[in-house]
Amino acid sequence: MKGRFGFISIVLFGLNAIIGSGIFLLPNTAMKLIGPASLLVFVFDMLLVISIAFCFAEDASLFRENGGPYVYAKAAFGDFIGYEVGFIIWVISIIAWATMAAGLATALGALWPVLAQPVWHATIITGLLVGLGLINILGVNVTKWLNDVVTVAKMVPLVFFVAIGLFFMHAGNFTPFFPHGHYATGSFGQAAIVMFYAFTGFEAIVIAAEAMKNPQHDVPRAIITVMGLVALLYFLIQTVSIGILGPRLATTTAPMQTALSAILGPVGKAIIGAGTVISITGIAIAQSFTVPRSGQAMADNGVMPRIVGHLNRRGVPDVAVIISVLLALPLALTGTFSTLAAISVVSRFAQYLPTILAVLVFRRTRPNQPRAFRVPFGPVIPIIAVLVSFWLLAQAQLVNLIWGLGALVVAIPFYFLTRNRRRELEQQQNQHR
Repeated sequence: MKGRFGFISIVLFGLNAIIGSGIFLLPNTAMKLIGPASLLVFVFDMLLVISIAFCFAEDASLFRENGGPYVYAKAAFGDFIGYEVGFIIWVISIIAWATMAAGLATALGALWPVLAQPVWHATIITGLLVGLGLINILGVNVTKWLNDVVTVAKMVPLVFFVAIGLFFMHAGNFTPFFPHGHYATGSFGQAAIVMFYAFTGFEAIVIAAEAMKNPQHDVPRAIITVMGLVALLYFLIQTVSIGILGPRLATTTAPMQTALSAILGPVGKAIIGAGTVISITGIAIAQSFTVPRSGQAMADNGVMPRIVGHLNRRGVPDVAVIISVLLALPLALTGTFSTLAAISVVSRFAQYLPTILAVLVFRRTRPNQPRAFRVPFGPVIPIIAVLVSFWLLAQAQLVNLIWGLGALVVAIPFYFLTRNRRRELEQQQNQHR
């Protein structure tokens, strides 16, 4: 057990996995779509994500191994659904990496407007993704010290922003509650699916279950603790942003920078800007290490062709690195940060929905297995979470649905191509039991 995560470490890990570019860059999108009523969007997303997190927590209390949604889907629904979820986990991580690259270019453009020009925007994205890919292939590990640095770099300016901004809000900025004084049909759903991105990432807690001291007991508690802290912080940030900027919030590309600079001048902009850039860069570097290894893990489990798991002489999954860069680069170059965030949200529901439904399946197939956590009110919360999730997906633009869920279709031929490989692995695992 030595060196494994305890409860506090799991909570810090979860905060770092969730709090990233979304809350730094997206409050303006919600304000643009639905005005101060965006506060209701945060409450809606908070309730939905906590409901989903509850389902993750109950499922996690039944398993000790890594894999999270892949393990739950396979155990509940069989090999094909498990394969589909496993396949899209790598796709989700690639989309998230592309989103982070676009987010860094957006943040730098807000700090230095010259960098917002298309040529510099593309240069930053290309340099980041290709550069990090090469660093990984060369076997240079620069991620070990990042977790603590990045967590502090993102949390300090966020807490500082709320603590200072609460004293500079203006009640008049919260009216009218809707843009132009009336609700625009569909604006709530559009804002909800974009802002949901800021809450994603908690699933990383359960995917790394084997690295924890007592996962069946600690993971459920950590998920609930983390989501409660994140939800409170996000609501306060949106409230302060609206209270300081009012309608101006809808037109800025870097809302927190603009809000704090309105109070403290260039110093405020620099504080939030530095926190934003360090946070996004740190996460992008960490993702450059974890994204290819998601592909390698899928290959090791027979979900991807064997070649994807190839290791070079430095022990780096070089093929997975190259594939990750080649897929992330065009996504980041052709999509804005808010568009990529919406695509990322859509793709994540491919693992969220099976995980929610697995709760209902396991209650029927494993009724007597001890659970460290059980979702309250029987089947009510999982059923509501499923229905609301489908409603939210229905609000997404068709192109985002195609990009976000298209990998499920692409995965089908690979399922049959890798079937023999998976059977071999299962036989080997059975022999070692």
